[in-house]
Order: sequence, then structure tokens, then C-alpha cells
Amino acid sequence: MTASPASSRRTELRPTTADRIRQIAVTVSEIACLLGTLVGIGVFGTRVAESSGGSLAADATLLAPAGTAFSIWSVIYLGLFAYTVWQWLPSRATDPRARATGWLAAASMLLNAGWLLVTQQGWIWTSVGIIVALVLVLGLLVVRLTELPGRRGPLDLLVVDGTFGLYLGWVSVATAANVAAAFVDSDVPQEGRGAEWIGVAVVLGLAAVVAAVQRRVGGRWAVAAASAWGLSWIAVGRATDEPRSVLLAWGAAAAAVLVVLATASLRRRAGVRDGAGRNGAAQNGADQH
Repeated sequence: MTASPASSRRTELRPTTADRIRQIAVTVSEIACLLGTLVGIGVFGTRVAESSGGSLAADATLLAPAGTAFSIWSVIYLGLFAYTVWQWLPSRATDPRARATGWLAAASMLLNAGWLLVTQQGWIWTSVGIIVALVLVLGLLVVRLTELPGRRGPLDLLVVDGTFGLYLGWVSVATAANVAAAFVDSDVPQEGRGAEWIGVAVVLGLAAVVAAVQRRVGGRWAVAAASAWGLSWIAVGRATDEPRSVLLAWGAAAAAVLVVLATASLRRRAGVRDGAGRNGAAQNGADQH
């Protein structure tokens, strides 16, 4: 006896064992991320700014964002919690986007927690390896969101695209700051005009990398907003706190503007192409009639 198409569709939409395992893995990873965060803010351990011998403090390096910049973590952590709840919704258990991103989301949370734990131990170069892995995982996740749009209602755009766009944009800037902290911790000097020019080259290079990523993922405003936020606070830090550098402050501010302009340009061109495609299709339909 052959199953009807309707019953086949219902079977396909039923969560599989793999779906349930993925949902549980994301939830466990979210709990680990939360515990790591409590360590990072000093509830169970030393605050990040005071760990690793102070190498990660807002005034430790030329590429360290001012302290206020780190408030973006509150938004990202709230988004990760919302994502964990979202992927348990009955309508999302078998959602292609949940299936494509769940394990990567879990990995990002575990890497986040791992980074916080190793900085407690002062393993600054190990933290560099972890944050590089984190930014690569997030990049792959956002690429998957681009390649598999799926449903894109307000909830999905906010909880999924918004959360991981902000996460990727911010961690991109944080990676540069982390590398700078590791070099300073290894007694690499950061005094003098030469070091300032290297800093300028790094922030402008970072803007170019973010622009290249934006080209790959369709010019996402969440990525641009978080990257520009981080770069802007590097500018504020160098203009108002030690180590001071007016040159680097202007360079970081310019990099933030370049990220926003590149994203706007990519979105405008994508809109023009989409419009041209729709107009072409309409014209072809008219010609056929």
C-alpha cells in the first residue's frame, strides 16, 4: 500500500533523532556559554579585563576598544539565548536553517566559553587560537544562512540573522584586539610612530576583510553594525585613554566608516541586480504575450 503525498509530507516534517540531538547539543552549549560568561564577568573568577596579567584591558594595547564597547556582548548573549529557544519551537525543529546552523551555533558557544576559561589561566596565545577558530565558525554559519535563506520572517531575521551577524562582526574586531594583546604580552613594544602606523594598517586591513566577507554574505547590516561599533570604540579608546594615538583614532574611525559605506554599496548593487532581474522577467513575460 503506497502512502499518500500528504502523509509523506507529514513524515518528512517530523523531527528526527538527529534533530533532537542537535537541539540538546545547542542547549547544553548555551548553558556552558552562560557559565563561561559568569566566570568572565567575575562572578566565579577574574574579570576578563583583569585576567592574563591585564593584557586584555581597555588600556592595554593600541587596538583595545574602550570599555563601553564590550556592552555589545549583552545583546549577543541575549540573542544566543533566544536562538536556543527558537530552535526548540515545533515549527523550527526540522527547519533547514536550524539544521544548517545548529551544530555551528553550539560550537561557537563552546569556543566562547573556552576562550573565557583559558584567559583565566593567562594562556593568551591559546586564546588567540580559540578566537580565530570562533570567527571561522561564525563566518561559515553566516555563509550558510546566506546560501539557505529559508523562511525570513521578523522573528528569524532578528533571532538568527541578527544575532549571528552581530556575533561575527564583533568577534572580527575582537580577534585583532586579541592578537595585539598577545604580542604585547610577549613584550613586543607598541611605542613610537611605527607601531601607530602598523595599528592603522591593521584596522584598515580589518575593514577590507569585513568588506570581503560582506560581499560573500550579501552585505548584512548586523555584521557592519557590530564591526563599525568595535572600530569606533577603538577610535574612542585611543583618543581618550592610554595608550593615546590620534593617528590610530582617526584610522579606526575611517575604518568604521569604510565598513558601513562598503555594506551600503553592496546592498545597493544587489538591489539594482534584483530589480533588473525582476524587470527582465516581466519584460520576457510581456514579449511572450
